[in-house]
Amino acid sequence: MARLSKLSRSVEGSVVHITGAASGMGRATAYLFADEGAKVAVTDLNGDQAEAVAQEIRDAGGTAKAWALDVSDPQQIIDVTEAIGKEWGRLDILVNNAGIGVFVKLDSEKYEEKWQFGMDVLINAVHRLVRASLPMLRKAEHGRIINIASTEGLGATPHGGPYTAAKHAVVGLTKSMAVDLGKEGITANCICPGPINTSLTEFIDDKDKATFGRRRVAVRRYGDPEEVAHGTFNFALPSASFMTGVIMPVDGGFWIRNA
Repeated sequence: MARLSKLSRSVEGSVVHITGAASGMGRATAYLFADEGAKVAVTDLNGDQAEAVAQEIRDAGGTAKAWALDVSDPQQIIDVTEAIGKEWGRLDILVNNAGIGVFVKLDSEKYEEKWQFGMDVLINAVHRLVRASLPMLRKAEHGRIINIASTEGLGATPHGGPYTAAKHAVVGLTKSMAVDLGKEGITANCICPGPINTSLTEFIDDKDKATFGRRRVAVRRYGDPEEVAHGTFNFALPSASFMTGVIMPVDGGFWIRNA
């Protein structure tokens, strides 16, 4: 039967760069894009783990290559982005996923140090990666930027100053990018994960997670990395051409639940 719809939901053949892709949400996102036929640039501070993810993708029949990338280093961002372009001759989708947890008391002696490092990893890296990728994204038929923020970009948690400020900045920067790049057909959207089972939350006892889920999350549990990956994937589709500047929580209803 002939298709009735006109817009494509396929990323097959597209090149996607996913930062922080050696574990958690980044790894799940890399697997999902690979399963859907994209060529995946797997980058992470831990180059060995990034290579392990890329190898798993190749073993499953997908296409992937890994690079070690410290996103707090501006020159590494330029070098790795250029290497991705040399490898595949294009870049269609950028997923700014790399992140760290930066929580510190306001009066701590280490506050300034943690603030600066948090800003470099969580927000400065985002604009640097986008700027480095723009020449290729402008040549893409469906240029896509997806920035991973957090529900901390919508609210606040005690002692979260650097992290919360940076995630709010990611939300604002995404909106600005959407306005600036919309006329070129490049979309910029933002995912705000809530409580997810990743390395950032592995220190929390399972019983405490279960209690928190029942009390605060509409679906009564923590989320899995792949559930976030599917939200990210939807923004990357060619058919998502009229969605830009969207700030989308993927949080099981954590943000909307009052009681």
